[in-house]
Amino acid sequence: MDFTPTEEQSAAQQLAARIFGDLATPDRLAAAGGGSDAALWKALCTAGLPAAVEDIGLLGLALVLEEQGRRTAPVPLAATCAYGVLPLARHGTDAQRQRLLPGLRDGTTVATGALLPAGSVRAAADAEGDGGRLTGVVPWVPWVREATHVLVADADTVLWWVPVSGSEARIEPVELTAPWAAGRLVLDGARAERIGDRDGRAYPGVLAASRIAFAALQAGVCAGSLAHAVAHTTTREQFGRPLCTHQGVQLRAADAHMDTEAIRVTTYEAAWRYDEQLPCAGHALTAAWWASEAGTRVVHTGQHLHGGLGAALDHPVHRHFLWGRQLDAYLGSGARLLEELGEVIVDAQPGGAPSSRS
Repeated sequence: MDFTPTEEQSAAQQLAARIFGDLATPDRLAAAGGGSDAALWKALCTAGLPAAVEDIGLLGLALVLEEQGRRTAPVPLAATCAYGVLPLARHGTDAQRQRLLPGLRDGTTVATGALLPAGSVRAAADAEGDGGRLTGVVPWVPWVREATHVLVADADTVLWWVPVSGSEARIEPVELTAPWAAGRLVLDGARAERIGDRDGRAYPGVLAASRIAFAALQAGVCAGSLAHAVAHTTTREQFGRPLCTHQGVQLRAADAHMDTEAIRVTTYEAAWRYDEQLPCAGHALTAAWWASEAGTRVVHTGQHLHGGLGAALDHPVHRHFLWGRQLDAYLGSGARLLEELGEVIVDAQPGGAPSSRS
């Protein structure tokens, strides 16, 4: 395996870093409130970053999402790419790709996903064709209040592309820890079209890709939180010397750095395997576990090393704390992820039953 970025992936990461650095400023982040920054989203789409995912793959997207996480930039980039661009590019029909991908590339279509909990949505598929109607409720979906379409998994893990306009798909606002424009998705016979096969074989790969994408976002959130902590402790003095010279501070920062690197390397490996079309369900769960467990530790450390300032709601490090805790909740608790990972490992052993997640 080789995690060295290609020239195209490096260019996309550098472009993302420049755009987020220029536009995701503290003042703009505060002004965005609980929604997206429309100007930032337009700049990203005009620069061609969502469209580039088809060429740079999930590993390239992971590098871009790290830059978003560093700034906690409020745009639905991870959701649109993980639940729109990648699934349609890999599992959509030629007709679906020609019809749906252009809107995702230029940002006029904003996608999000409702893959978990599987089983909360029932589908009545058309006898012929790729259409169907969905009924059910998903408690909360990120960015759904600003989405035009939702990728939904039904009880049989078949994927459906659902427009959220109209009375058949209702969105009820939900407030989360992080400002992700989330909502409760209520489907009442909503018209949808199927993505992938009728037997749900596309579901495991799409779920793995989404976990990898949001783990990459967490890697960036942790890196940004740690960067704030380093800047603070090198300039803030206590007992006549900078905080960073105290051994306790150094140890906490070192642990946070190692946790961040663990999230990053497991995410890169999982993304590389996805791009190479190798089994990656277990690797995606490993990355998600590190992002959930270690990510929580890192954002707590980042806030703690700021002392009382870290508790201020308007301090930049507090946004990283909120995003880190929300990503922990979104990816799933560490115990649940480990349980699922254990099932994948057991199923992969000689004599074990083949797992639909592998």
